[in-house]
Amino acid sequence: MFSLRKKKLIISRKKYNYNGTFLQPLAVAIVSAVLVALILIMGLLDIRRSETNLVGFMEDQALNTVSVLQRLTEENLKSIIAMPEKKGSEIKTASQEEATYSKKWVIEALTEFGRKIDEEWKKGKISNHYLHKLAVDNNFWYLAVLDSHGQAVYQSGHLKTDMLEKNELERGGRKLTTIEILELIRTKEGIGFVGLRRKDNSGTVVINLDKPGLLYWSLKVAVERGIKKISEGHGITYMQIINDQNKLLSSIGQPVKALSSDDFNIKEILSGKVRIASRKVDFDDNKILDMAAPLYIDKKIVGIIRIGLDRGSMDKIIAENRRNIFVFMGIVVIVALLSMFLLYHDQNRHLAGIIEMERRLEKAERLSSLGQLAAGVAHEIRNPLNAISMATQRLKRDFVPGDQSKVDDFQNLSSVIRDEIKRLNGIIEEFLSFSKSRRLELSEFSVVEVLQKIVSLIREEASARGITIETRWRQIPAIIPMDINKLQQSFLNLIKNAMEAMPAEGKITITVDKEGKNYIVVSISDTGCGMTAEEIERIFSPEYTTKEKGLGLGIPLASEIIKGHGGEIRVISRRGDGTTFEVVLPREKLIDKT
Repeated sequence: MFSLRKKKLIISRKKYNYNGTFLQPLAVAIVSAVLVALILIMGLLDIRRSETNLVGFMEDQALNTVSVLQRLTEENLKSIIAMPEKKGSEIKTASQEEATYSKKWVIEALTEFGRKIDEEWKKGKISNHYLHKLAVDNNFWYLAVLDSHGQAVYQSGHLKTDMLEKNELERGGRKLTTIEILELIRTKEGIGFVGLRRKDNSGTVVINLDKPGLLYWSLKVAVERGIKKISEGHGITYMQIINDQNKLLSSIGQPVKALSSDDFNIKEILSGKVRIASRKVDFDDNKILDMAAPLYIDKKIVGIIRIGLDRGSMDKIIAENRRNIFVFMGIVVIVALLSMFLLYHDQNRHLAGIIEMERRLEKAERLSSLGQLAAGVAHEIRNPLNAISMATQRLKRDFVPGDQSKVDDFQNLSSVIRDEIKRLNGIIEEFLSFSKSRRLELSEFSVVEVLQKIVSLIREEASARGITIETRWRQIPAIIPMDINKLQQSFLNLIKNAMEAMPAEGKITITVDKEGKNYIVVSISDTGCGMTAEEIERIFSPEYTTKEKGLGLGIPLASEIIKGHGGEIRVISRRGDGTTFEVVLPREKLIDKT
């Protein structure tokens, strides 16, 4: 005996929520980040390399200037310290004449220096401390201003007379004047002096130089002569020459603060370990590349040459390179982000397509299972149901109870049995119809005629429920390719669904119109209870129903039939305002839609 209790049909919908990682966009993001980082690093390296090259170019320019200055200084210094002519010689060589001329440069420089001291003396600004500082800064052995008698009024320090005998400090019973002592020291020790006497003989400025002082002033004069030939220009903002004791020999251009160990490593420069050192500084509104290089005289380092070059052009080139790099990086970042977005969008689209295909495959498998189950149910149940139906008819006809009081009960029970058998047959037919909904036999026929036939069949039932059916044929005859029986079944299911949506009196409106040139639209509207958005999304699922009886396959079956015809169903509904089903069907047969 076949029992329905032993077989259960379980149909569940899977939720296709893709929770995986988007590997391709992630990979593109990583590659893009690495690419941007590499471009950033390469850009920074390129900017640094450009800056290094430009700084190197300016350093080479400075070294060329240093080389020229060194050559000029060496030539001038050799002329200044050349050997003097021998005594008794009446003939002077060309080099001796040049040396004599060059020594005048030192005397002229000292004379000019003496005039400045005399000017300060006239202004009353001279003091022992002032002269002492000047002597220390300028490597003077002794510096003083004398009165008209040759005695020191102000001096840089006590005159060193320990190199003379005590009896030499007196002459004819009187002490020697300062000027007489200086002359004696010059004659005996070779420490010469330059004296600048006023025209009115009211005073004299004397400057004494020992050998180191003479070398210092010879180098100072040689450097000044050389630097005047180079002069300013060629981007040189300033130039300073400092000896190995950090004393200024000469300078041109803008005044700058004295060179200190905070600016450069002076010891390394003086030791020759550094060929040239440079740094970026800002003086006032000028952007300067400050450089320092050793000063060689006769292959010996005697000082430091400090040169300031305007780096405005260099900064402009670096800024332009930096701007180009950042623009290029910005373009790369935008391209990378756009690529990620397009890839993400494309992958999402493909994933949505895959999910939709899986959904359709699941639905197709479910429909196939329903069809197989329907066939099995029909095979197993139909024959027993027919036998029961025939037996019920015979019982009702031939085995009526003799007791008249039981006849009515007997007739009622027989009718219940037959009605339930009929309902079971209806369920089986729903299964069979649903499984075969896509097997269509198309022919040209009028949609209006199909709907008129349906209206004629159900009008009486609708009137009994208090429902009015109104038709509006705006497109006649509306001939399309159709499977007449199945399309009629589809429309009938939709109209019955509209009737069941109205528990009390109401109205159903059926309209046939056209949509564009290639489609016919059949609208079925009711004044029922309407549906929510959630219910609209679920009404086409075979497992969803709000009916107490039946399987709820009417609307899914209608949807399958409409899709089989190449059409679609649109639902417009709002809770409490009724529902409209719009069936859109093509006027011509579509390929591969069976």
